[in-house]
Amino acid sequence: MADKFNMTMKFKVENGSQNKARDILLKVYDALKEKGYNPINQMVGYILSGDPTYITSYNNARNIIRGVERDELLEELLKSYLKDN
Repeated sequence: MADKFNMTMKFKVENGSQNKARDILLKVYDALKEKGYNPINQMVGYILSGDPTYITSYNNARNIIRGVERDELLEELLKSYLKDN
């Protein structure tokens, strides 16, 4: 049983999901910004907690962000960050 915890698990997200995640992040960012929120803080709160109330319902942003899994959002963010640095 101990060997199971010493092995590295592989995680893969399909390319279509990554493009969808990017589009969703951009739409939600714009909606939060338009409503006067700090989009980064609000999206971090959502990704960490899973609580959709961190996301405004303005422009259907709350429903849009729930259309993709939080792990897919996080993967897209990491991919973009590491690519740019």
